[in-house]
Amino acid sequence: MKNRVVITGLGVVAPNGVGINAFSEAIKKGASGITFHQQLADLNFSCCIGGIPQISEEKQLEYLTPLQLRGFHSSGILYGCMAGIDAWKDAGFFVNADSELDYDSGMIFGTGTSGVEKFREAIYKLDEGNVKRLGSTVVVQTMASGISAFLGGILGLGNQVTTNSSACTTGTEAILMGYERIKNGQAKRMLVGSCSDDGPYIWGGFDAMRVMTYKHNDLPEQGSRPMSATASGFVPGAGAGALVLESLESAQHRNATIYAEVLGGQINSGGQRQGGTMTAPNAKAVQRCIKEAIANANISANDIDTINGHLTATSKDSLEIENWTKAINRKGKTFPYINSLKSMIGHCLAAAGSIESVATVLQLKEQFIFPNINCEDIHDEISRLISEEKIIKQVLHTELNIAAKASFGFGDVNACIIFKKYLE
Repeated sequence: MKNRVVITGLGVVAPNGVGINAFSEAIKKGASGITFHQQLADLNFSCCIGGIPQISEEKQLEYLTPLQLRGFHSSGILYGCMAGIDAWKDAGFFVNADSELDYDSGMIFGTGTSGVEKFREAIYKLDEGNVKRLGSTVVVQTMASGISAFLGGILGLGNQVTTNSSACTTGTEAILMGYERIKNGQAKRMLVGSCSDDGPYIWGGFDAMRVMTYKHNDLPEQGSRPMSATASGFVPGAGAGALVLESLESAQHRNATIYAEVLGGQINSGGQRQGGTMTAPNAKAVQRCIKEAIANANISANDIDTINGHLTATSKDSLEIENWTKAINRKGKTFPYINSLKSMIGHCLAAAGSIESVATVLQLKEQFIFPNINCEDIHDEISRLISEEKIIKQVLHTELNIAAKASFGFGDVNACIIFKKYLE
C-alpha cells in the first residue's frame, strides 16, 4: 500500500517576488525581476544583469536571530531559510525553538555552491594568517548541507534531514526524493526545496563560458528570452523555493489546505553519451525521463494540460521542445501549453526547479497559466514543432488538471515531476 502525497505548504524567495502572495501576483502580471548590477560591470562581466531577491535587514530578522545573522554571508542559506519557514507556516505548523522533536517530519533541501561569499572572507583571513579570527560559523555557512542544518534545527525535524545537489535539476530532484519517502511510509511530512546564492563568485564561471547573454545590459527586463529567436543566453538568478509534502491521510487528519497532489516522476542521467556532454543533454535520456515520469504517475501523455519547461534561453530550447514532442507524441495544436518562468526571474541555477515548481503548483491551485514574456519572436525551429498559441504571452485563466515540470542540469542529469489538481 503506497501513500498518496499532497502539497500543503508553499514558500518562495524569487527575484520578482518574496512570499507567495507577491510572487503569485508577479507571475500573473508577467513582472520581471531582472535588473542591472554595477558590481558585475565593475568586474568586467559580459553579462551585467541578473535576478536577485530584494530583502531588507528588517525582513531578515523575521527569520533569523541577530546572533545567527552576525557575520552571516550566505545568501542562499538566507533565501532557503525564508522559503522553508514560510512553507512550514503556510502548512499550518508553528516555528518554536522549544517545540518537541518531530520524528514524522523531515527535509530534503538542495543547493549548488553554498556560502561562496563566506568562503571568500575565510580565504582572505587564512592567507593573512588569521585562522583564529575566522569565527564559529564558517563551517555551517559553507558546508553543502548548511541549509538543511539551519532549517532542521529551526523547525526541529527528526526524520531524514539532508541536502541534495544535482546542478539545475536539484530542486525538482529534492521534491521527488521527498515524495518517495512519504509514499513509502518512511515519513508523514517532508519539507523539500532548494536554494542558490547570488553574485559574481557564483555567476563568473558561466560568464566565462559565454552562456549568459551580453546583449541586454541596457534593457535588463528584456534580457531573458526563452524560446525566442533573439535569445542570446541565459540571465543568472538566485533565490529559493520550498514545498511541504504530506501524506494525504495526515493532511486530511489535520484538515490542512491542499494545493495539489504529486502523482509521481522520474530522475535519470544521459551519462554524457549519445550526444550528451557535461553541458548538453542526451536527447534519448531526456525523452526516457519524461516517458517514465508519465508512466510512474499512472497517467496518459494526453492528460497533460500544461508544461513548465527548463527552457533557459540558450540554443538548447528548440531541442527541449523537440524532446517533449517525441516523448509525449503531441505536436502542433495538440501540444500542451508550455511556459518558462526564467523569462521573468532568469535561471536560478540550483534553486530553479523548486521556484518553478512552486509556480507550477500555484497554476493548478488558482487555475491559470503564467505568460512567457520576451517571446514575441518565437524561434523558427520551435514554431515548426508546436503551435505558437501554446506559448501564451498574457496570463491565461483556464481549467487545468495535470501539469508537468522538468529540469535538466549540468552533468547530463534529468528530472520530471507530474502534479495534479487536488479534488476533494
